[in-house]
Amino acid sequence: QVQLVESGGGLVQAGGSLRLSCAASTRTFSAYAMGWFHQAPGKEREFVAAISRGGGGTTYADSVKGRFTISRDNAKNTVYLRMNSLKPEDTALYYCAAGGYTSTYLSGYNYWGQGTQVTVSS
Repeated sequence: QVQLVESGGGLVQAGGSLRLSCAASTRTFSAYAMGWFHQAPGKEREFVAAISRGGGGTTYADSVKGRFTISRDNAKNTVYLRMNSLKPEDTALYYCAAGGYTSTYLSGYNYWGQGTQVTVSS
């Protein structure tokens, strides 16, 4: 069982930045690929970014390419999402997830956090 706890969300103006963190309670963090997803009110949960077990491979949704950066620190059991040039349409609840391989699909992940709210004002 892996527990994931997100933090770092908040209210920011358009054009601003935030860094989300996701701490994992497992001794085998490096065995998991990690992903970030978001869900806006009334919409389905969508893929944002993913990173491979060792951190050498990353993939992003087209809507965030060039603005968001996913990274991980396996020594700290933590994955990060740096979000720059934020837009009002980035407003959503952001979830991190852990799975066996890098995937852009929800079904690729076995464990999920509770989410952290990001609100971008115009």
